[in-house]
Amino acid sequence: MKLKRLVIQAALAATMVSGLAGAALAQADCKAIIKPSPFGPDDQTGATNRITPAVTKAAAAEIQSGEVITLSNVLVDGVPLFGTRFTKNVLTATSLVPGAEYGKNKLTYMEDTWLSQSHVGTHLDGLGHIGLADCYYNQTPMGKYVTQNGLKKLGLENLKSFATRGVIIDMVRVYREAGKLKKNPNCRVDCLEGGTVISAADIQAGLKLYNVTLREGDAVFIHTGWEDLFLQYPTMNNVYNGSEPGIGKEAGEWLAQQKVVLVGADTWAVEVIPGEDPTEAFPVHANLLANHGIHIIENARTDLIAAEAQKTGRATFFLSMTVPKAVGFTGNFVAIEAIR
Repeated sequence: MKLKRLVIQAALAATMVSGLAGAALAQADCKAIIKPSPFGPDDQTGATNRITPAVTKAAAAEIQSGEVITLSNVLVDGVPLFGTRFTKNVLTATSLVPGAEYGKNKLTYMEDTWLSQSHVGTHLDGLGHIGLADCYYNQTPMGKYVTQNGLKKLGLENLKSFATRGVIIDMVRVYREAGKLKKNPNCRVDCLEGGTVISAADIQAGLKLYNVTLREGDAVFIHTGWEDLFLQYPTMNNVYNGSEPGIGKEAGEWLAQQKVVLVGADTWAVEVIPGEDPTEAFPVHANLLANHGIHIIENARTDLIAAEAQKTGRATFFLSMTVPKAVGFTGNFVAIEAIR
């Protein structure tokens, strides 16, 4: 009888939880909260729909010298991580002990095991990463598509290739030449200060420096110098995570109106921290991802390509980026390269 009573109580509790969840989901009118996708009511791809064969072909014209410059940071133990995120690499070395080798050629091998969340190091924010209430990109009521093992909608497997033109916007140079750059004692090189709001006018000034006009399908990378703090891990981890320069809401919307497919930066959130409105949580994320399907790259390494742009006078490149088609992922490590 006791067991039967416990089963009945558990069933009643489950029914109550289910009812509450249903009520919570019913409260959110996604059509009133999130903009519809311009690519149709069933779209799960987002802004990468803009990367057509013509866009890729035009971007390929950026390859002149064939030089490859990385835009990714190496993921190792000790790099700054947001909040309670974790990453740990475990190396397994097999058969290195004398006598334990394989075959008469004495073969040995090693392999990595990653114990990690996906939003660490240089990574991509997918469309299933950020929403408002339970409403995500293309007015999707995400609650019913979440499982323990991944998303049943808006996963990275729906993305098109990022084979497009990349544009580096050097905000350090913009601020330096405008006389607005202040010395940050924590940075070993010039960097913007945490809390600096990057405006649409600042971005336009960065484009003007290299006589670049954004095109539909471009991927934009913003250099703030904050990368230097990342590279000082773990000494400067708290400083790196404590604030950051970044785009404000106006700049985020301006970029969206240019129909770019991606916005990246050498910071952990791309947008300014602390935010412009302390009562809002990551509003630029919400607008770019949920309203426009524009992906975000965080912790990008922009210093090398910014230096190359200043040396050559050319701020554009062919973007090569690997995004594994892992079903249901909301973010992942990425290998990003600027091919010149």
